[in-house]
Amino acid sequence: MVMGTSMFFLRIFIATTFFFASIFAFDVPTIAFEDGFSKLFGDDNLVISPDGKNVSLTLNRYTGSGFISSEAYHNGFFSASIKLPKGHSAGVVVAFYLSNGDVYDKTHDELDFEFLGNRRGREWRIQTNVYGNGSTDHGREERYLLPFDPSEAFHQYSILWTANHIIFYIDNVPIREVIRAEGMGLDYPSKPMYLYATIWDGSAWATENGKYKVSYKYSPFIAEFTDLVLVGCQASATDCTGPDFELATADYNIMTLPKRSAMRRYRERYMTYTVCYDIIRYPTTFPECEHDSAERQTFWDWGESKIVMPPKPRSRSKRRVHPARNVYVGQRVF
Repeated sequence: MVMGTSMFFLRIFIATTFFFASIFAFDVPTIAFEDGFSKLFGDDNLVISPDGKNVSLTLNRYTGSGFISSEAYHNGFFSASIKLPKGHSAGVVVAFYLSNGDVYDKTHDELDFEFLGNRRGREWRIQTNVYGNGSTDHGREERYLLPFDPSEAFHQYSILWTANHIIFYIDNVPIREVIRAEGMGLDYPSKPMYLYATIWDGSAWATENGKYKVSYKYSPFIAEFTDLVLVGCQASATDCTGPDFELATADYNIMTLPKRSAMRRYRERYMTYTVCYDIIRYPTTFPECEHDSAERQTFWDWGESKIVMPPKPRSRSKRRVHPARNVYVGQRVF
């Protein structure tokens, strides 16, 4: 009965998520690789389809691979549909992100989607990062489970970056919003950034804090990208009036009540860590964090969730052990 009820509510939530994704579908133009991107590294490990609409990135025992936008952007909406490596991919990092680290070595800005590898049969985890002016020593990280297997089909991952706020989307459903607060100062990304997509060996930290390394007997690891989107004002532009107006009036820039409700539901069910409740690392919270006393009670002092609904229902008898502290973290079962 427990398993049946659990599966029922899981199906309801996934159906609701995809329902909202269809409502929030964004009308954005996609581009071919050669119209906005260049190879970054990896030589033959980066393969572009003949029509330029699909790109595959491979990690093998010799090298990873990646590509970069041909232009830097002052702001914009950046998106791609991504299918992650199949099977056992522990230690493999696939990243879709904005950065200017190649220009500003010690004061770089960065906005990330990072897929943190996966042990066969386990839930995938994804991390979002917000860094400004080299603020990696007090980075604004969040981690989530995914309510689907991202290696079975393409899913859309998008980053909106404006002068006022940042929104991370999965399948057009917002999962995180960072509203610029005065107290953030230079910690809010403000310098022109390039868009990157990479795959590489993150054995030292990616999967359960580096416990599981990349096993190259399962290689090659292949990530596929399509539906590439670059919308915004290029750093080389002399006038940003047109692109800024397009960005300001676009539906993906407007956080409606239905979007905010969908984001809240996603975060309640799938967020496993938020820096906003991590009082061990940061006794003084970040200025952009909005604290809800009831929500606060669902997180441990080190920022990890006490209550997480996994994508695959499990029996009540199974418990997850916190890897660093040997603390049992309960899981909600529907």
